[in-house]
Amino acid sequence: MATSISHNPADTFVLGESWGRSVQFGQVIGLCGDLGAGKTQLVKGFARGLGIEARVHSPTFALINVYSGGRLTLFHLDLYRLDTPEQIINAGLEEYLRPEGVTIIEWAERWFGSKPGGTVGDSELAGRGLLRSAPARRSTLWVQIEILGESERSISYEDLSA
Repeated sequence: MATSISHNPADTFVLGESWGRSVQFGQVIGLCGDLGAGKTQLVKGFARGLGIEARVHSPTFALINVYSGGRLTLFHLDLYRLDTPEQIINAGLEEYLRPEGVTIIEWAERWFGSKPGGTVGDSELAGRGLLRSAPARRSTLWVQIEILGESERSISYEDLSA
């Protein structure tokens, strides 16, 4: 797992922008972190790196925003208002785990536990018949954003590609 330290929102934006320039078709990115950690800021940079010029905002109430016009279509999900994997499945979001573009999921731990393919949460998800919805390991980047100070963040990320 690699870690970057962001000293301000601009650093977070730049990291997202660099990821957006290099992301491949079909990638799913899970973002985890507390409120105000910078998840949406990272997505804004990511969209810019894809060449998307639309204003990016968190889809907290819509659940999903779709941005086209860039190198790839960006599906931006926000699971903040959903509490359980069952609610997420019932909302019909599984299709975005194999996107026709790239999917970024804020609050991804609400769907997959600690991370897809990991050990934490797998038995619980499997017991409820929900493990089938985990994104393919070959196309998943798992990101944890930790608040270190007023504007400083630790951004740890792991490529779960097989």
